[in-house]
Amino acid sequence: MYSGQRTPTSLLAALYAICGVLCWIGAALPMHPETPVRLLWALGAVGLGAGAGLWWGAARLRPWVLHVALALVSVLVGVLAWRSATAVGVIGLGPVQISVGLYAAHFFSLPAARLHAAFAVLCAGLGAWAAAPSGFLAPWIALAVSVAALTEAQGRLARRLRTAAGTDPLTGIANRRAWEEQAARHLARAARSGEPLSFAILDLDDFKEVNDRDGHSAGDDLLRELTATWSRRLRKADLLGRYGGDEFVLLLPATDDDGARQVMDQLDATHPFTWTVGLATARPGDTLDTVLARADAQLYRRKRGRIS
Repeated sequence: MYSGQRTPTSLLAALYAICGVLCWIGAALPMHPETPVRLLWALGAVGLGAGAGLWWGAARLRPWVLHVALALVSVLVGVLAWRSATAVGVIGLGPVQISVGLYAAHFFSLPAARLHAAFAVLCAGLGAWAAAPSGFLAPWIALAVSVAALTEAQGRLARRLRTAAGTDPLTGIANRRAWEEQAARHLARAARSGEPLSFAILDLDDFKEVNDRDGHSAGDDLLRELTATWSRRLRKADLLGRYGGDEFVLLLPATDDDGARQVMDQLDATHPFTWTVGLATARPGDTLDTVLARADAQLYRRKRGRIS
């Protein structure tokens, strides 16, 4: 799921509102004597009302609400296809189906996007088969293929972009922005559940000497080697990120102070190169900044003690 909640909700609200306006235009200016004017007026009201509701609740809605709301768009398109008076009216619903597929591909996982695209085509297809007009089969097949192809292409592109945006290009672990987003969510969940949550800041010792003595390529190789070694030892739920330069951050879910120290002891045994670590376990009322500040303060004390 897309990391920010307001943007996908606001865009879905806009999609509802635009569809509502178009329904009202179709009702006010019917193109055929059998145009379902009353249905268009009703669907226009639904679209504008749902759009307003989504816009108002953009920051508070659960992610599953977006799936339900997007699926409802497909159902309403199916109703319109069922009541369409002409083949042109049936095929004219294609842009909405394409919009559903592209929206799902951009903001949801690729498997979820495929399901939404298939559901959109299915709903409109069932409505079209039950409708009065004929002669729409060939363009309808072309439309269904277009929806599937565009959804797949956008989904694959969006997945690559999300991966690139959240990954450190040198080490392949989470970059600072992606790590902080995940850490903030884990911290909020731990505050609700009372589950322990620990954080670590790891700073490599004498890393500058490696660059000065052996060159920056050797330093890059060391960073890749260390992060790969750490990643193999860490649990699947743990989240390692590069905070910048030779400093790394580690999120340890369901881990208290003692457990965090045990994890650090295990990491110490994975590689001969040394580093200094600062640990902090989340407390009630903590923000990500406050818990990381405690970890950083411990790191600084240990660094100072090592130098002296």
